Amino acid sequence: MTNVLTIAGSDPVGGAGLQADLKAIEASGAHCCTVVTCLTAQNTKMVASIYPVPSAEVDKQLKAVLSDVRIDAVKTGMLYSAETVKVVASRLKGFDGPIVVDPVMVATTGASLHEEGYVDELRRRLIPMATLLTPNLFEAEVLSGVRVRDSRTARRAANAILEEGPDAVLVKGGHSDSDEALDMLFIDGEVIKISTPRVDTEVHGTGCALASMIAAHLAQGYSVEEAVRVSKSMTYKAILARESVGRGIPCVNPMAVLRGGAQKVGMLEELQQMSYDLEALLTPQLLPEVGSNIGYAAFGALCPEEVAAFTGRIVRMGDRAKTIGCAEFGASKHIARIVMAVSAFDPSIRCALNFKYSEDNLRACRKAKLTVASFDRAKEPADASSMTWGVTHAIEKRGGVPDVIFDRGGPGKEPMIRLLGRDPPEVLSKLRSISSKIESR
Repeated sequence: MTNVLTIAGSDPVGGAGLQADLKAIEASGAHCCTVVTCLTAQNTKMVASIYPVPSAEVDKQLKAVLSDVRIDAVKTGMLYSAETVKVVASRLKGFDGPIVVDPVMVATTGASLHEEGYVDELRRRLIPMATLLTPNLFEAEVLSGVRVRDSRTARRAANAILEEGPDAVLVKGGHSDSDEALDMLFIDGEVIKISTPRVDTEVHGTGCALASMIAAHLAQGYSVEEAVRVSKSMTYKAILARESVGRGIPCVNPMAVLRGGAQKVGMLEELQQMSYDLEALLTPQLLPEVGSNIGYAAFGALCPEEVAAFTGRIVRMGDRAKTIGCAEFGASKHIARIVMAVSAFDPSIRCALNFKYSEDNLRACRKAKLTVASFDRAKEPADASSMTWGVTHAIEKRGGVPDVIFDRGGPGKEPMIRLLGRDPPEVLSKLRSISSKIESR
């Protein structure tokens, strides 16, 4: 078993701190050991009080764990006081595994989470030991003295922090105003940009969960870049699955990653079972020359390997449709790009089916009272992915996700209609409605 130690404060509502760390590390496939630095009286709306555990007791906890358990990685969170930083740094001095330092300074609710002197000791003792430092924009400004407003100033801030001695710095952009949640990893003289779609809401515990997941993946042998990429994808899912535990800011839900994985077998079975319905509905009038396919994305999918489809599409055999191959994840990058582009705007829309474009079929969509949007392939940028650009352009032009997105083709490109829905049953229901409007003319 891979063991990860988190050293952080306790959050009684379970949304951040040790409780979020514990869930995030276990969801990443590692065992979590914990050392408590503070007891907080907080909820989803405010921090009422902070009781720092005496540094001598923090030291005893560290000694107990490190003398008994083989620790493969360490993550530090809310340390609160200069004395606690000193104790932690002293105990970790001989540790030769990866150390992820989350320089916690302010709660999501806005309350300060450190005492005077904490930042100076963090810079002097713990940051030089870090494999990775994970400041948000505010923390990066405090640690560097550079006001971070864009990529250029983020680079200046990171370079200033790197002079303090950490191996790498991840400047988190989740609190910026951009359309993406863009993080910038500064490592070995490189700048690596890692982004996910922005979820436009505050969520309690995201920084804790991300740093903990990174530590868990480093413990399992991932490189820093790999650990950050995988963990950011997992955190995106945990944010999408956020839980309204109290009356204030919703809490991050790291366990959603495990739940999503557990649903994948059922998703494949669902697609396989509905293949017969699709074969019956996709008449020659609805079946395109290149064949049809249906994509069904796992919750929060960010890559084609998280989107299920049929390996050989649904093709015409004589006068009927036939499903070729089985439903598998990663079976179709084409349909996956459609689903992922749509989900970036509305994560609840996780399914798409392509069928034949004709003016009759388009009229049937409108008669079925489905919302329709389109894009023009002639306007597609030279370096763009056709489906990602086209779907994104159609949604932005309409101002929201429609039921149907179509294009009239281009040189060497068959015109196509794409039907969107939350899941395969909803897409199938919409296809039945379209089919009935064709038959009723």
